[in-house]
Amino acid sequence: MTKLRGQETPLDINCHNNYCYCMTSTLRDEIKQNKPFRTLRQEAQLNILRTANVMTDSFEQMLKPHGITGTQYNVLRILRGAEPQGLCRNEVAERLLNRMPDATRLLDRMEQAGLVSRERSTVDRRLVTTRITDKGRQVVDGLDEAADAEHEKLLGHMSEKQLATLIELLESARSRL
Repeated sequence: MTKLRGQETPLDINCHNNYCYCMTSTLRDEIKQNKPFRTLRQEAQLNILRTANVMTDSFEQMLKPHGITGTQYNVLRILRGAEPQGLCRNEVAERLLNRMPDATRLLDRMEQAGLVSRERSTVDRRLVTTRITDKGRQVVDGLDEAADAEHEKLLGHMSEKQLATLIELLESARSRL
């Protein structure tokens, strides 16, 4: 038995493919998997994916009453940070947390909802600058406290040191991509 989150938890010792590791059964229980993971790397990656999906779902539920998606919230935050110059479509797409194959359609919907405006350059007709509107600014500003509360709900149980370590580990995982 080992202590996890203040509770006694059975510890699985798994030996597979010439290595041994200790693992609590949390993820396996959540996804109802009876067999051990093939590798520690597989378990780590699946933990990252599971955690990202749980957190994304929770954040999306927080946004739902405000009538926007997580991706739209991300666009509004990006454009708020780029005020007053705005950004072209490709710059917005590059900064998104989730890659969007069709950023144009996303921005079309947001423009129709009055959250962003777009203006074609008179110098270079190919360049279209997207800016956040007053309505979009009100939406994103109005969500700041709710977003902070959501971050606190999801990660508030972790210490500053744990959060810094988590950030460092996740950045390290992405650094080879």
